[in-house]
Amino acid sequence: MNIDTAEILIVGAGPAGSVAAALLRQQGRQVLVIEREEFPRFSIGESLLPQSMEYLEKAGMLRAVVEAGFQFKNGAAFMHDGRYTDFDFRDKHSDGWGTTYQVQRATFDHILAKEAERFGAEVRYRHEVLNIELGQGANGGARVTVKDADGGQYQVDAGFILDASGFGRILPRLLKLETPSNFPVRGAIFTHIEDGIRGGFDRNKIRVTVHPKHCDVWFWTIPFAAGRCSLGVVAETSFLDRYQGSATERLQAIVAEEPSLQALLADAKWDTPARQIVGYSANVEKLWGEGYALLGNAGEFLDPVFSSGVTIAFKSASLATEALRRQFAGETVDWQADYGAPLRKGVDTFRAFVESWYAGGFQKIIFHENQQPEIKRMIAAILAGYAWDLSNPFVKETPRRLAALEALCTPA
Repeated sequence: MNIDTAEILIVGAGPAGSVAAALLRQQGRQVLVIEREEFPRFSIGESLLPQSMEYLEKAGMLRAVVEAGFQFKNGAAFMHDGRYTDFDFRDKHSDGWGTTYQVQRATFDHILAKEAERFGAEVRYRHEVLNIELGQGANGGARVTVKDADGGQYQVDAGFILDASGFGRILPRLLKLETPSNFPVRGAIFTHIEDGIRGGFDRNKIRVTVHPKHCDVWFWTIPFAAGRCSLGVVAETSFLDRYQGSATERLQAIVAEEPSLQALLADAKWDTPARQIVGYSANVEKLWGEGYALLGNAGEFLDPVFSSGVTIAFKSASLATEALRRQFAGETVDWQADYGAPLRKGVDTFRAFVESWYAGGFQKIIFHENQQPEIKRMIAAILAGYAWDLSNPFVKETPRRLAALEALCTPA
């Protein structure tokens, strides 16, 4: 069996893998990316957060994304039973980008992968990692078995592995690192439509609409350029299972229960069959080990409600590649202190807000009639992705601050 070598092997050419590849190539490292799919390919998670722009800029990919013509985004809007509130991400506590884009992920991910190739990374599409044996490769690295596009197999001796395989979660499965999520099993039914919206809708913001009778059931409406949008509903699987028919018919039936959303999409053309995913929340025992690190969704995925997935993916790529830069420079790297702990800090901030959202507390906060401007700016910063900014009290002491604010916003 042929044996190739790679200084750094990245599993997956999605956002985390492509940004990591570009950052590593800027360091002069030899990078091989193994991607199971052919790009472009469909993926969900189209609403970026402004914090992501910093990492695109750092990776040298910003110009390509800006020139792609994606829908501009400057905030998030929320609807519940006739009540409306929004957050302008340009008016936030944290320094940094306040605007970003809402993207068709097939196009966006393909752009990032091509940019990684432009920087000199080798990307092998329709190649699938079958097995990883840590410590069994040349010079103590990993030996990776790969199946190519024609079904043949070869091996790669990799000095270090970054697992950016997303929901494929290659290393967590092979190394039995997965642990149960503390979230209930939820699912999402979603599609892309020609939305037909004529007015009364800010296309520069994602809209999150809460079901009128169930605060833990919500819809996303993510506008794209050229009059299309991504539409989906998220709920526990026991709720979704009440509805019969195709995925499209079930989604239409649930949308019909929310009057403002039904009216907004009255002229929509449902021209793309809906899809469903279930049980996407995941966790792992640790985010790194000897010779590897887990990036993005391969390590942990919380929930889509605050569109944090791509931002966490980029943050993990940035932290991991900086640790590798220092390691290759001969410095001693404490992967827990330099990668695992700081990454989890931001993830845990998002987690607290997600838990509060489904419990209903955060909804009381954002729909409260007397919102204090400075507190709103702090919350806007987290919703914009700045979940690692310790100058924000809601990042530094997330559970305590959030619980106190919930109590203040809860009627006696």
